[in-house]
Amino acid sequence: MAKSGSLSIRVVEGRALPAKDVSGSSDPYCLVKVDDEVVARTATIWRSLSPFWGEEYTVHLPLDFHHLAFYVLDEDTVGHDDTIGKISLSKEAITADPRGIDSWINLSRVDPDAEVQGEVYLAVQLLEDARGRCLRCHVRQARDLAPRDISGTSDPFARVFWGSHSLETSTIKKTRFPHWDEVLELRESRGTASPLRVELWDWDMVGKNDFLGMVEFTPQTLQQKPPNGWFRLLPFPRAEDSGGSLGALRLKVRLTEDRILPSQCYQPLMDLLLESVQGPAEEDTTSPLAVLEELASGDCRQDLATKLVKLFLGRGLAGSFLDYLIRREVARTNDPNTLFRSNSLASKSMEQFMKLVGMRYLHEVLRPVISRVFEEKKYMELDPCKMDLNRSRRISFKGTPTEEQVRETSLGLLTGYLGSIMDAIVSSTGRCPLALRLAFKKLQQRVEERFSGVEHQLFDLRDQHADPQTSRSLLLLAKAVQSIGNLGQQLGQGKELWLAPLHPFLLQSISRVRDFLDQLVDVDGTEEAGGPACALVQPSTIVREGFLLKRKEEPAGLATRFAFKKRYFRLSGQDLSYSKTPEWQVHSSIPVSCIRAVERVDEGAFQLPHVMQVVTQDGTGVPHTTYLQCKNVNDLNQWLSALRKASAANQDKLAACHPGAFRSGRWTCCLQAERLAAGCSRTHSAVTLGDWSDPLDPDAEAQAVYRQLLLGRDQLRLKLLEDSSLDTAVDMGPGKDSDATDGARTEVLAQQRDATTHLLQVLDDLEQAHKEFQKQMAL
Repeated sequence: MAKSGSLSIRVVEGRALPAKDVSGSSDPYCLVKVDDEVVARTATIWRSLSPFWGEEYTVHLPLDFHHLAFYVLDEDTVGHDDTIGKISLSKEAITADPRGIDSWINLSRVDPDAEVQGEVYLAVQLLEDARGRCLRCHVRQARDLAPRDISGTSDPFARVFWGSHSLETSTIKKTRFPHWDEVLELRESRGTASPLRVELWDWDMVGKNDFLGMVEFTPQTLQQKPPNGWFRLLPFPRAEDSGGSLGALRLKVRLTEDRILPSQCYQPLMDLLLESVQGPAEEDTTSPLAVLEELASGDCRQDLATKLVKLFLGRGLAGSFLDYLIRREVARTNDPNTLFRSNSLASKSMEQFMKLVGMRYLHEVLRPVISRVFEEKKYMELDPCKMDLNRSRRISFKGTPTEEQVRETSLGLLTGYLGSIMDAIVSSTGRCPLALRLAFKKLQQRVEERFSGVEHQLFDLRDQHADPQTSRSLLLLAKAVQSIGNLGQQLGQGKELWLAPLHPFLLQSISRVRDFLDQLVDVDGTEEAGGPACALVQPSTIVREGFLLKRKEEPAGLATRFAFKKRYFRLSGQDLSYSKTPEWQVHSSIPVSCIRAVERVDEGAFQLPHVMQVVTQDGTGVPHTTYLQCKNVNDLNQWLSALRKASAANQDKLAACHPGAFRSGRWTCCLQAERLAAGCSRTHSAVTLGDWSDPLDPDAEAQAVYRQLLLGRDQLRLKLLEDSSLDTAVDMGPGKDSDATDGARTEVLAQQRDATTHLLQVLDDLEQAHKEFQKQMAL
């Protein structure tokens, strides 16, 4: 039985944060950590004590993670960023409510003594002789300790307490991965029973030592099951500061944990799902899809839609699935202008389908223009209430420009960018994925059938967050593009009348968009939309690309910063290739099939941030490490995730590696002198960010559908009883004139009852299969 887990995280907003700047405000951002590893960084909200982020992340991770933490910091352009506070959530706290966490949580102070991480390896023996009791504690090693020194390392030693006695190991300098291999013996008189506590400290020549963590074992544990293995370090117990003096964050966190059964267990459910899309949709009330549509709440509807779309994509029936939902949506809609405006399963499924199938297309079409907006940083504003004449001074050489001058200059810039956007869109018909075009054609057909004669529509395009000026420029462009997409139906209405100078351009663009939509659906409809696929991303498809700094193979004698050279990288399912520029014809490559680990590198290894390593193994079995530096922490996380997904199917993955570098004849992390020494830190191949490029996993998707159906099993049983009662009432009804009608109704009720009974039986069988596998796992 395979196991899978994912964290859905939404950092919504903050309130009442303390001021950290002399201006009386702060520039807050959040770091999200899973077990002390940064997985995401939000945008910085400038000059705000009540920031709104609204950023969402999905993190796939192993089920043995321990805690999730949110750190709020104030960004400073000079010096180190100021820490405002943190929120730490244990796995138990997240899973206490099946719906997860959705609330305001007060920030606590960041106490250095509580910021512990890593593990210690202990082997303990409890002996007894004529002189009394003897405890022999073998302190072997520790790993991933918190860095306490400015060099990014620590000088750790261990202190062992038992009863009234204590002993210390030697101090290992400048490492977070110390190897002591020391045996400490402590004695106490017969008849006493004391706990064992092992503390790790960072030795400091000046000032007090810094706490690194502790583990403690009860007398019962020492007697019955003496510790032997790796143990997670814990902070000293202390009361949390939850008074709210540091402000609060509104968070949404939900952990989904599943144990995946073998494929054959899900086959009956899969058969029912596939049968659903082949039958009549409008009056369907008993198929699994109809039941899911009724049961799924707003909070989980998007997740469910993603799973269903991927499940049907894998079977080559995404088009039939979407058509089923479209027919149901169209049948209950009276006004065509409100189609897909509700939070329905149909609208969410269409949205997820477009993301999964069309994300690459979106990047190809719009990324060049969006990149220009980011790089040129032109000031644009049409709203007089938001116009800042001082910020726009650079557009005029004759002092502060007037409002009219700013409007005219902004109009020229906006129409220039919009022209490039519209040119890119209307000329992209040939690049639009066939599955999307066929789905749009089917949608157009269903709408025209229902409303004949009536006329009536956040994607990681950049790696870094936009600054306030660029965000405003993108918002203005988005408003304009949305007006064009709506075919100008509400042009000149509403509160944003200041967009009027753009109206001539928008009206001119609408006819181009109409022609583009006609071309888009002018496609052969004989092929199934989203035809058979074993993967969303084909091996040759580029899933990530961009500039990285690559360390030279043997930079003999070069200073660290000169040993890294800028190269343009492209990652596909086949290889990681790189060249001097995107246009450069000569390139080198690393086969994805040779990748054995993709991990972070400690800053202290090269005195550089955001460095990762790609560990490969050639045919001779000799490991080779490529070091790459990314632009920022989010760029680092996205490259780590993309590389781990691309190499997920590789065999012989490394369970451990070195988070440092082999320099000057030893590893900078654990100080071992052999280049081929075993890794000192666990790898994290299972930790990835969820996005459109996640591979298809039919069993995991079927398990998610089963879990959602299980929530409505009681409702299905009540419905079965109601249908049986109605059936009885029809049989007992008087009168012969209505025999034919009653017979037809009885047949319909019998079909509904059989379908519900069948679905309930499938759910019961799956539940029993889970119980059987859990028993086997327990044995």
